[in-house]
Amino acid sequence: MAFDERAKARYFRGMRRRIIELKSKFETSMDFAIDTMMLEREESYFVVEKGLEEVERMIGIIEEELDEVVELNHAQRLEARLEFVEDRFEEFDSEIYQRPKRRRRKINLFDFFKKATGGMGGDPTASHGEINSHEQAYQALGLEFGASMAAITRAFRLRAKKLHPDFNKGDRSDEPELRRIIEAYQYLRADSTIPRTEAQGTESQNWSGMNE
Repeated sequence: MAFDERAKARYFRGMRRRIIELKSKFETSMDFAIDTMMLEREESYFVVEKGLEEVERMIGIIEEELDEVVELNHAQRLEARLEFVEDRFEEFDSEIYQRPKRRRRKINLFDFFKKATGGMGGDPTASHGEINSHEQAYQALGLEFGASMAAITRAFRLRAKKLHPDFNKGDRSDEPELRRIIEAYQYLRADSTIPRTEAQGTESQNWSGMNE
């Protein structure tokens, strides 16, 4: 059964608005998870990260398929899939923002670096640790100077996963390097002039390879 044009236009507007909102919430929640869970709830962080990456992958599939919708039945099935993805996101989002089960003071990465490096606060890009320039930050993450924020985030998440004790049978010998790349990520993220994404066509939208 085909749409009438008015109903079709209303459907597409509604679906695209929900997809945009979900993408925005995804970025906010992932940033918060990186800032807090990796250090204070590390046992949950990688589970949530994997789940959110799957949510992101499914959003991309739905977004691509939306352009192919002609029949009403197809539209209803696709909307049901989006509702499922929204529900899955809410599950992970609730885990990200819940209080830690262990009785310990909440910390964020800035507090962590201040204690680790003896910094006294102020500008997060100030020279409080090992990372004192954009060049050093990009180098720590294995990126070329000028890479986009999307590329920075991907590189950080991949390297952090490889260095984290949870992925090394509890071995904490890589913690100094882990601290260094977290500092590099925070340094670059504080720079609002770095472009969010790369030029169209130069950046893969499927990030599931980071789990390998």
